[in-house]
Parts: sequence; C-alpha cells; structure tokens
Amino acid sequence: MKIAVLSRDSKLYSTRRLIEAIRSRGHEGVVIDHLKCDIIMDDKGPSIYYHGRSLEDIDAVIPRIGASVTFYGTAVVRQFEMMKVFSAVDSLAITRSRDKLRCLQILSRTGVGMPKTAFTNQSKDENKILEHIGDAPVIIKLLEGTQGLGVILAETNKAAKSVIQAFESLKTRVILQEYIQEAGGADIRAFVLNGEVIGSMKRQGKDGEFRSNLHRGGSSTVIKLTRKEKSTALEAAKSMGLKIAGVDMLQSKKGPLVLEVNSSPGLEGIERATGVNIAGKIIEYVEQGVAKKRKLKKVKA
Repeated sequence: MKIAVLSRDSKLYSTRRLIEAIRSRGHEGVVIDHLKCDIIMDDKGPSIYYHGRSLEDIDAVIPRIGASVTFYGTAVVRQFEMMKVFSAVDSLAITRSRDKLRCLQILSRTGVGMPKTAFTNQSKDENKILEHIGDAPVIIKLLEGTQGLGVILAETNKAAKSVIQAFESLKTRVILQEYIQEAGGADIRAFVLNGEVIGSMKRQGKDGEFRSNLHRGGSSTVIKLTRKEKSTALEAAKSMGLKIAGVDMLQSKKGPLVLEVNSSPGLEGIERATGVNIAGKIIEYVEQGVAKKRKLKKVKA
C-alpha cells in the first residue's frame, strides 16, 4: 500500500513519525507538499500532478494541513477524495473545524459544554456585547488566530473595550469568551481516533501565562479523563465529522468545556506525555479504511 502524508515539511516530528509508522508496517510512505500539487479537472476525470507527474498510485492520504493554507490544502484533499483515494481526515471536516466561529456554532447546537462566547457586527457598542459574557476578566480571540496567537486576556472591562476598539479599527473580527478562572492556565488535550480517545494529556502554562500551549513554554503530563471529559471529547469530534482530532478542553466547575477541535493535531506532545504510539494507531486506522473502501468497490463491481 502506498500512503502519502500531505505535509509541507518532511522534518516535522508528526510527519516523520507517520512515515516511520507507515514503513514499519510494511507500506510505502511518501511526503507530498500539498502546495506544490496541481489540481486538474477535465472530461477524463479528476487528477493531481506533483512535480510534473500524475499521482495515480496513491492508496491513502493523511492530511497535515497548516491553518494558513487551509483553502488550497483542503482543495487538494478533496481532489484525492474525488479520485476515490482514502483520506484519514475528510476535507469538509477540516474546513468546518478551521472556521472558529462555525466550529463554535456547531458545538453549541450539539450541546457540548463550552465557554460562553459572543460574536457581533456591532462592535462599536462594547458595553452591550460585554453584558452577554459578564464582567471581566474576558478572553478576546482573533477568528484567524492559531496556536495561542491572537488570544488576549482583558482583566478589566475598560481594557476589554480598548482591545475591541483597536481590532475594530483594523477591521479585524474577534470573538469574546468568558474566562474560566478555576482552570488555572491549564487545559486538556484528548486525542480522538475513529470514535475512541487513544491518548490524553494535561497542559500547564508557565507561571503568569494563561495559555497552555507547549511551544510557548508550557508543560504536559499524562492524565486519565473522567467519563464526562471522554464523552465530551468524542461528541465534539463527532460533531465536526473528524475521525482524527485533538480536542482541547478546560476543567471547570460546570464540567469540561471545549475550547477547540483541531483537525491536524500534533503528535510530539501527546506521544511524549503518554508513551502511546499514536502514529502507529493512525496507520492501523488507515489500513482499515482502505480495506473497507476496496471491499465496497468489489461489491459494486
């Protein structure tokens, strides 16, 4: 079986681990830079060209699409899907989860626990929007922000109004979320694969930092999820249509609250914290997916 990892950098930990896992299970693994793919559509059917060669021998793809290239990256994944290649993550699910506002709207409809969130087009009336969240402190997030960037903690209503006004002047859209004091600068990452939580860790931000991102100096430890935390993570991933997902949650007095559902979760932090061979489990899932696709093809034939 030939499995392609769609990644812009073959040296990244997650990409390397996936290729290692592919080869250790006896398959051929290749890294394809999705931004260098040409998407061709004509009456002969969909095709993809990479460095001038038609990609016709790929059995499965594992998307590792960066947030900044979501549009083109998902177009490449969708083209592979049109070519009847198995994709470990559905292109529509990636698009759905990358739109922060859409993601939160879906989670709210599903009834998953989440911090109270507000979004408005009437940002000139800051008092009105702040009333929906409650008194400061309040979290202000850029809709396009990733990896903890563009996330601001406004400790007073006055500071919150100033930040909202500043972003408004830049024509930049933001969402407001309640600040969960009891979380203490920590969150939980649950790694979901095909309807199961296969690994979980608690991430703690460094002193004075309310964000727990590991690349910003945070630390991680393995954690056993409660039944409620596990069911919340699974429901969040399911609502996005994601078979592979990193679900980030806060521990609060109200129970687990979902912050984000990541469609290209990194493997380094979770594998090192838990000791679980996440990459190997992903390849097992891909093998099952390809086998199921081939079986259906034979039935139709």
